[in-house]
Amino acid sequence: MGAPGQTFECLAEDLIFLHDLQPEMIGIGPFLPHHETPFAHEEKGSYDLTIYLLSVLRVMFPNVLLPATTALGTIKATGREQGMLAGCNVVMPNLSPVANRKQYELYDNKICTGDEAAECRGCMENRMASVGYHLVVDRGDFKHA
Repeated sequence: MGAPGQTFECLAEDLIFLHDLQPEMIGIGPFLPHHETPFAHEEKGSYDLTIYLLSVLRVMFPNVLLPATTALGTIKATGREQGMLAGCNVVMPNLSPVANRKQYELYDNKICTGDEAAECRGCMENRMASVGYHLVVDRGDFKHA
């Protein structure tokens, strides 16, 4: 981290940028290092800051598609569920063939890499139901206000 306050100045700049951009989807998650990258020894991102920012983004962008990321579920067992409670409205199951998932390893210890697609969907349905949500499997197009 940089000088005290620098992080929040950068966050403010990022939020202003997003406000000006008006995207249809915003995907954020905590940074998680991968052992084969130059960032292998960097500190992982903050779960609490990610949850906080998801709630800020929901207030700023009431209609945006806001995913509860797999990284959020990797950093904390109930991370995706807490992301939904913070304002997320998208979860993305891992539908890649199990044999190919190692080729898409963005960070170490990623969750759900061994589950078949049907297992992942069932698990996701149960996890979302645990916080009062249900999965919708139709297109997730952005809804203009």
